[in-house]
Amino acid sequence: MAWGAVPGWAQPMHGIAMHGEPAMPAGFDHFPFANPDAPKGGRMVYGVAGDFDNLNPVIVQGAATTARGIFFDPEFGNLVFESLMFRSPDEPFTLYGLVAESVETDEDRTFVEFQINPLAKFSDGMPVRPEDVIFTTDMMKQPGVVRPHYTNWLSRVETIEKVGERGVRFTFNEQADRELPLLLAGLPVLPEHGFERETFGRSTLRPLVGSGPYEIAQVQAGQRIVYRRDPDYWGRDLPVKQGFDNYEEIVVEYFRDVNSMFEAFKRGIFHIYQERDPRQWQISYDFPAVANGDVVKETFQTGRPAAVTAFFFNTRRAVFQNREVRSAVASLFDFEWANANLHHGTYTRTVSFFDNSELSSVGHEADAAERAFLARFPDEVLPAAMVGELRPPVSDGSGSDRTVLRKAMEILRGAGYAIEGGRMVGPDGRPLAFEILVQTMEQQRTALAYARTLARIGITANVRQVDDSQYQKRRQEFDYDMILSQLTGSLSPGAEQVNRWGSASRDAPGSFNFAGVASPAIDAALRNIVQARSREDFVSAVRAYDRLLISGSYVVPLYHVADQWLARWKFIRHPETTPLTGYYLPAFWREPQTN
Repeated sequence: MAWGAVPGWAQPMHGIAMHGEPAMPAGFDHFPFANPDAPKGGRMVYGVAGDFDNLNPVIVQGAATTARGIFFDPEFGNLVFESLMFRSPDEPFTLYGLVAESVETDEDRTFVEFQINPLAKFSDGMPVRPEDVIFTTDMMKQPGVVRPHYTNWLSRVETIEKVGERGVRFTFNEQADRELPLLLAGLPVLPEHGFERETFGRSTLRPLVGSGPYEIAQVQAGQRIVYRRDPDYWGRDLPVKQGFDNYEEIVVEYFRDVNSMFEAFKRGIFHIYQERDPRQWQISYDFPAVANGDVVKETFQTGRPAAVTAFFFNTRRAVFQNREVRSAVASLFDFEWANANLHHGTYTRTVSFFDNSELSSVGHEADAAERAFLARFPDEVLPAAMVGELRPPVSDGSGSDRTVLRKAMEILRGAGYAIEGGRMVGPDGRPLAFEILVQTMEQQRTALAYARTLARIGITANVRQVDDSQYQKRRQEFDYDMILSQLTGSLSPGAEQVNRWGSASRDAPGSFNFAGVASPAIDAALRNIVQARSREDFVSAVRAYDRLLISGSYVVPLYHVADQWLARWKFIRHPETTPLTGYYLPAFWREPQTN
């Protein structure tokens, strides 16, 4: 009888999906969104706003200022460190063999075993070994040293052991879930010989040895990092690498702010501009390179849920610990005015944490599975959210809609607030006042508009814009009352949500739990999501979670654009097919005659 013929037995697989089977069969040649004949060579220059002072992509120190492109970069790709398996951008959550040529797990996913590809090696020629995987996980078990999501994943692993010559087996404890094998498949593999255990947690600007397609060729802290393709890259013939990593050299240029970055793009200093500002998209592309066709503007479709751009309440602060207060304050953002006057009417109001996808609860009444789960937490979901009708108020667009203002005042009065001397004062006698932390001029404009509306009922919101390094430091230490930030959307939300909304991340420095949420109901919903076995159960679990987040009034939801906007110099090309999650920069290339 063949191995795996008995239900529940494990067998080596070329890929693994969160739900169902991988879309690509064993032995596939290349992904359908890639051009395997894309020309190789030339130089790509990316631009980013900010600075960097660290090259270790997994540690807490310097987490917010790690150089782009090293590893776990959702835009530029993994240039230096490869993960055990490659996550496809064309599926919700599926990984295929990379450093690990195969993966095994059982039906209940109580363990996962990876077989290291015998070809895999680091850029210094040393082979990638199971011992390197074990070293990596040893380093990632250190709370406060590495980014908290890694320690969280590994806390659910009972044992890690070498199996045979090239195998590594992770056996799980009772805290594990069905997502854990996929999360571990996404771990980087760090060379044991490339790090000192005693100094692992310290930020560094020393070029690191990795197993990826590029090596770090030049480092100018805070200004520029240059990657050069490894001519001996071991993985160039793998199916998951066909049509990718097409440049001979990749440069990431850093700029002090987005305004100087855009001016640099106009002059051709870098080659791709990922536009997020609708006002700029509408009115700022009238420079000569666009007029003569040297710069191309493009719109891409994406199946990924919209990113959540929002003002986040810091519930660690006393001023925002009352849900009713948060609800009233959130209701006073006048989206209709801001969209018309600041953004040329381009944006759509965000109403759910999973807008533009079937995962959103808005517009859907809770099904039987959701109701059974949420019955355990009767005070956590508002009635309107249960039937999918809890949305931000729609104003008259004046910035001072009396109906909206009156409703907010009623909610605040119910929480013990009153207006005294023109100021909204709480039951403790303190004025309702807070600071909004922003990073850019665009964010400042939005925050100032919001502050003006709040002031109409005596709420004081002081807007403070700080430079990138201070913003990142304060965000990492949760040193703010309210912050304007963004969380990316996912078609397969799971463990990363713990780092955003789970109790375990509330006080973890560097986590994305901007709101400081610690809710047993949300924790239970997260467990429900990662334990779902069918797509139907998964959708129900995510919608229940969405209802909890919406009901909690943890954010002032702002707006989103359903499409992706990209401007590129015309010598940068891309495949005709766009993957599920939108354009994929590692599959772009440069025309040979422009090199």
